[in-house]
Amino acid sequence: MALWDWTLEAYARAGVPEACLSLQDQYGQNASLLLWAVWAEAGDPVMLARAADVARRWEALALAPLRDVRRALKPSFEGVSDSARSALREDVKAVELRAERVLMETLEAMTEGRGGVHALTALEGASKAWGKPAPSDVLAALAGALG
Repeated sequence: MALWDWTLEAYARAGVPEACLSLQDQYGQNASLLLWAVWAEAGDPVMLARAADVARRWEALALAPLRDVRRALKPSFEGVSDSARSALREDVKAVELRAERVLMETLEAMTEGRGGVHALTALEGASKAWGKPAPSDVLAALAGALG
């Protein structure tokens, strides 16, 4: 199954969105990288480092700025109708999702076969490759939600 399709199915599972958002917002992780690592069963530190480098650069160029704009558009803005602001926010949200998909497709193209490691091991490796690793219990919650 293609990574994007797998990700959509995985994200529909109970606990996955919450765990991904917690890892992103509280621990500075990249959810796309983490999900890719589980899908790829990634355990090779070299591959994880390459993937983290691409994800880090894409995060800085596209994902973080789009996320910031989307979040900034959430509250009312004096002088702009709520419906116009909300519609623009939805447009930005769609572009942010497209940027996440571009990253996922890029990571999938970099994948050289499945690594065969357990989800938690892949998450720990990806989190470490990203930078400051997230707490093991938080990664374990995502691994458990992914099944």
